[in-house]
Amino acid sequence: MERKAKVELFEQIRREYEFGVGTIRGVAHKLKVHRRMVRQALASAEPPERKQVARERPVIGPLRLYIDAILEADRKAPRKQRHSAHRIYERMRTERPDYQVAEVTVRSYVRERKRELGWSTRAICVPQSYAPGQEGQVDWYEAWAELNGAQVKLQVFALRSMMSGAAFHRAYHHATQQAFFEAHEQAFHYFGGVFRLLRYDNLKSAVKKVLRGQQREQATRFIAFRSHWRFESDFCTPAEPHEKGGIEGEAGYFRRNHWVPIPRARDLDELNAQLLAGCRDDERRQIAGHHQTVGAAMIAERAQLLPLAEQDFELAEVSFPRVDGLGCVRVKTNLYSAPALPGRTVEVRLYPSHVEVRDEGRLIARHQRCYERHQQVLDLEHYLDVLERKPGALSGSRPLAAWRERGLWPESYDQLLTEFIERNGKQSGTRQMIQVLSLIKPYGHGRVRAAVEKAIALGCADAAAVRHLVEAADLTHARDAVIELHALSRFERPLPVMTDYDGLLSKEVVS
Repeated sequence: MERKAKVELFEQIRREYEFGVGTIRGVAHKLKVHRRMVRQALASAEPPERKQVARERPVIGPLRLYIDAILEADRKAPRKQRHSAHRIYERMRTERPDYQVAEVTVRSYVRERKRELGWSTRAICVPQSYAPGQEGQVDWYEAWAELNGAQVKLQVFALRSMMSGAAFHRAYHHATQQAFFEAHEQAFHYFGGVFRLLRYDNLKSAVKKVLRGQQREQATRFIAFRSHWRFESDFCTPAEPHEKGGIEGEAGYFRRNHWVPIPRARDLDELNAQLLAGCRDDERRQIAGHHQTVGAAMIAERAQLLPLAEQDFELAEVSFPRVDGLGCVRVKTNLYSAPALPGRTVEVRLYPSHVEVRDEGRLIARHQRCYERHQQVLDLEHYLDVLERKPGALSGSRPLAAWRERGLWPESYDQLLTEFIERNGKQSGTRQMIQVLSLIKPYGHGRVRAAVEKAIALGCADAAAVRHLVEAADLTHARDAVIELHALSRFERPLPVMTDYDGLLSKEVVS
């Protein structure tokens, strides 16, 4: 019987007893109910809750002890290495193959047992209020993106204003300390100032060791960075992410709205431009309970932020390696090509995304940073002077293979090289190709590639012809000035009168 019908029946019983028959037996006989129900209705106008009957679990029952033993052992295991319900189900299929049980049944029982063990209880948090410019929260999270056709797992930096709700996101291949500092500076410029307090978890870029209570042994570079930008830092209790719940929720919101579907980009710079556009789009939203949009609150908060430093913090790791016999310098186990003489000491500046090689302060090479180990990052342009003297080394060189992988050596270059060799021989033809490649440094890859394709179409297999096509865009032809006909009237002059001159001639004849 439904509860509503039972409540109505109880009302009828109570009325019949008070205004009708007046006896329990009479009411039961008249309304065709048991005398026990009449007594219940007289005791309370609300029917008692139906007792839940403990049902047998014939499927999961024989496995209870097995699951309970796993959960009991998890009490001593690290928090992030405990069994999930799915992992327990997979173990049961391997270790208890005789028992056929659905995964949903296992999940239901594990959820119930974890609740009984107190593992699923949620802590009660106290709502906080924040003054403008008072606090920002920082964290890293992982996300996947498709870069140049390949899916890559990235580390994403996020900084959120706790007053306005505005946030800044920037992706990196690795969450290094350099990337950590660079992302801070990008965020400060995005917000237009610096928050007085930044709250972190105990990430290695800032904390070397967690001591007792709130004490931390902080990284030296982080202390210098914090001093440069004049903000204070605070660190959460380990394994207590709710202490910075603002940035935890922001990461989930931004991932759901801007990382789904998986974003596609040519490289990391293009992806970060997309993320910045997503941050700008979020400025138009209004958070529940706020009276203005995120962007309006961010503008209002900007006046309360600490001013930006006059110059950014020096992020580069500087080293002074020597150029080896392969024309490379070693930086953190990797080799980067540099157009300098072997044995010469150069300055290397290592940044989160790229590597710069300088010789006496002059930039001579720039490479994208490689985070793998024992790799060679080579640029064919750095070996053109050597190949001018040793043209036979071009075809099998690693720098050429690197350009092919990066898409910097199109098929038109192979076609032009073949025509050079057929026309001038291998040595001379290869030298002419090197002369064409030397045009890339002053004019760029796109311009040289277009000139090569045009030269092939015209049948001009000559380095001088390619150079002319490259430089043709800079040639200017003087155009004759266009003058309106009516404007020529100012140049009109009267025709000369020759009568006087003729008279003089006649006098000379008479005399």
